[in-house]
Amino acid sequence: MPPNTHLAVVMPGPNEALQIYELPTPPLEPGAALLRTLYSEVCGTDVHIHHGKLDVPFPIIPGHVSVGVVEASGGKLKDINGNTIKEGDVVTFLDVHETCNNCWFCLVARQPTKCPHRKVYGITYGVKDGLLGGWAEAIWMKPGVKMIKLPKELSPETFIGGGCGLVTALHAVDMAEVKLGESVAVLGAGPVGQSCVAFASLSGAGEVICVGAPKQRLDFARKMGATATLGLDLPASARVEGVRGVTGSRGADVVIEASGAPEAVKQALDMVRDGGRVIVCGQYTDNGPIEVNPHWQLNRKHIEVKGCWGARYDHFHRAVALTAKYGKQRPWSEMVSGRYDLNHADEALKAVEDRTTLKAIITPNPSLLT
Repeated sequence: MPPNTHLAVVMPGPNEALQIYELPTPPLEPGAALLRTLYSEVCGTDVHIHHGKLDVPFPIIPGHVSVGVVEASGGKLKDINGNTIKEGDVVTFLDVHETCNNCWFCLVARQPTKCPHRKVYGITYGVKDGLLGGWAEAIWMKPGVKMIKLPKELSPETFIGGGCGLVTALHAVDMAEVKLGESVAVLGAGPVGQSCVAFASLSGAGEVICVGAPKQRLDFARKMGATATLGLDLPASARVEGVRGVTGSRGADVVIEASGAPEAVKQALDMVRDGGRVIVCGQYTDNGPIEVNPHWQLNRKHIEVKGCWGARYDHFHRAVALTAKYGKQRPWSEMVSGRYDLNHADEALKAVEDRTTLKAIITPNPSLLT
């Protein structure tokens, strides 16, 4: 039987110091489960939440992408293949919950990431709702939450090394429809950008150019499949010329903006070739506007521009399979450069904010990792 209470890190409000709460174990009705948390990531979204850039029901337990061990359940659990999920299984789960499959966005537009009923663990649930964030000793799997067992060949460290950037990148590369031999420029060398590089290269791109900083992240992008890198120490015009220099002077067939900097969107429009595709997946919060010349940068170039918001179940499902298959070729596990227990979650948040770590993760139960 699980203990009656569990410790959790709580973000009380914008720019307020993190606190530790002791929260009760929820009753496990049929279809529910309790995970003992192994890892939960700290990402740029958590920094944005702490800065008050997202409308969330403070106080909250952060942590939207996590891996845990099933500790208890309210009855029989099965995955989408009909396989039993049992106590002791290591799982991740789709952090998006309560999409209704009954509204216009779900049924007509087939865009469940825009369902108005959509809830997200670690973001849109508050402390009053229970253990619904990953920075806690345990996470409550509400009935209907879609869990995915990690196959034996996939270490939890590899999957969480990719984290939410992994599934966002898969969505973005899907939208880009990369063809064999095409050139892809990825703007941003953070967790999302690294996985965009990995998936573009695995999709058969001929040239994969990563643009970002610092140098250590660009060096890591080479491990993830980049064939060329360009640093932010170069002027914007030199970066554009650098992309043209390895793409027959045309520009990249595909440019994926994964940096979160508004100016990167403008640069993407300059780097893409005439008739190419631009995917914007880094602008998760409002970091300000940019000035675009619609004649020269859009209409005359005859380009496609798509915004990429969130991820669906299929992205999580395929991300597990892909990291299991390619985790040795694309070292997602090495992206983890900082591990923090619950008492040091504030340091993890600061490290991500200051970009002194590529990927920080929270380890609520260190004894399970020894």
